[in-house]
Amino acid sequence: MPTDSPAPADTPRTPPAAAAQSPAPSPERAALPDPGSGPTLRGPDAPKSEPATPRGYRAVFAVAEFRAVFAAHLLSLLGVVVSELALTVLVYDLTGSPLLSALTFALGLLPYIVGGTLFAGVADRYPARRVLVVCDLLCAACVAVMLVPATPVAGLLALRCLVAAIAPVFTGTRMAALTDILGEGDLYVLGRSLLRIVSQSAMLIGFGTGGVLLTVLSPRGAITVTVATFLCSAVLLRFGTQDRPARATTGEGAGGTLLRESLSGARLVLGDRRIRALMLLFWLPAMFVVAPEALAAPYADAIGAPPAALGLLLCAMAVGHIGAELFVGSALSPRNRSRIVLPVAAVGLLPLLVYAARPGLPLALAALALAGAGAAYVIGLDQWFVDAVPQELRGLAMTLLTAGLMTVQGLGMALAGLAAEFFPVHQVVAGSGIIGTVCALLLVAEVRRTAPGQMSDTEGRDGADRHVTSR
Repeated sequence: MPTDSPAPADTPRTPPAAAAQSPAPSPERAALPDPGSGPTLRGPDAPKSEPATPRGYRAVFAVAEFRAVFAAHLLSLLGVVVSELALTVLVYDLTGSPLLSALTFALGLLPYIVGGTLFAGVADRYPARRVLVVCDLLCAACVAVMLVPATPVAGLLALRCLVAAIAPVFTGTRMAALTDILGEGDLYVLGRSLLRIVSQSAMLIGFGTGGVLLTVLSPRGAITVTVATFLCSAVLLRFGTQDRPARATTGEGAGGTLLRESLSGARLVLGDRRIRALMLLFWLPAMFVVAPEALAAPYADAIGAPPAALGLLLCAMAVGHIGAELFVGSALSPRNRSRIVLPVAAVGLLPLLVYAARPGLPLALAALALAGAGAAYVIGLDQWFVDAVPQELRGLAMTLLTAGLMTVQGLGMALAGLAAEFFPVHQVVAGSGIIGTVCALLLVAEVRRTAPGQMSDTEGRDGADRHVTSR
């Protein structure tokens, strides 16, 4: 695994502050304890002892800026999950339409591709802290309008779309900002891992919390919680992170329109063969692995499982993912995390083939947990991706990555539901495992071919401008 590398000479940087608040160019430097908490002076004959250096996830939490980002992520994510559930109930109460109620969930995924493509340039054109705070404030304003009783159902759905369109810009900007806060090496990888673990856990905790809130509050009352979480997230990011300059401070597109910059940047990023292969390795396995979750309700009914089984089927994959990610992040070295990327990506969907035998609940839960554990390959893939993308396009590339990931998952759910109209549910899930594995094997071969040193400079550009692949 590549080690942390310094920023290019022409890239402006914020002067270093205290170790716990400055970007971390290496795990060792990032994890240095606060100078004020060092050992007291000893006599000349006293043995000298080195202060313990945090390692693994502890080293990430030793960085004060990351703690602010982590807390903001946790708050806003829980708020979003609660609002999704409450908004679904509100729309159903107002219309009595199951279709419109279900549409509120779909609208949380579909606008990602629009916002992620048309506004991706924001992540690099403006300072990261400003972008993050403004995104939080815009989302808080949108959710606040949902609380107005006079807001029609069409307005509620439109506001839901707007929040979803802002989300990929926020997420991509935050991912790129982590490289400034934690460096480009192991701390960044572990920081991204922690945020993913929180995202998986929020799905388990957030819906439960939302259900409890709806027993004591009205749907609009529960949505009020989301306004507060967005505002708290904005405060944490504004006062808990440093103000760094924008990445795209020079270049031909600096004076162009935002839309032109975003589309041009997307063309450059996707035109690079290496970056494109890595993006697809994030996207395609995720597209197929959602099939059993999308079809959990009909499968539970098909095997005659009790109602509580539906919750278990929806949670099993997240539990497997969280456990595997914690193990890989804490027990494996960066080198070993890199080594398992391609083998695990190649076989990660194979547990879904168990569905071909129409398994009972225990075996189905085991298969889902294993499929969730297979997603742990993305820890090493994060490092490859940040190494492949030039710094001046990093925010845009990560915004596209987020937008594409959410979009393909929504598409995967829709295709699984469509296929289940014509084939038994267990065959659809098993088929997803087979097709997904074939796609993963093809992608693994492409990632191998595009590895540094395995292709010529012309092949690497593959139609993209030369500066995209240069560091």
